[in-house]
Amino acid sequence: MDIASPSIIALTAVITAAAIWLIILAARLTRNPRNRPGISIDLVDQARELKALGQIQEAVFLVRGETGMSQRAAARFVNRL
Repeated sequence: MDIASPSIIALTAVITAAAIWLIILAARLTRNPRNRPGISIDLVDQARELKALGQIQEAVFLVRGETGMSQRAAARFVNRL
């Protein structure tokens, strides 16, 4: 009885590689979702108003909540307003 024939080993390798690829793809899609809402003019106006009032952290929090941006990206966005 042949315990591990070459065809079974090759099939196992292909299935394992496909599973690893799917896990990596799923992790990337969760980190960078493609259906992220865009930045509306209203959001820009609200963030600009908060920044003008000196409430920069609140503006960053607002941008993060509405767009799903990271803390760093939202802070850069607000600083550029």
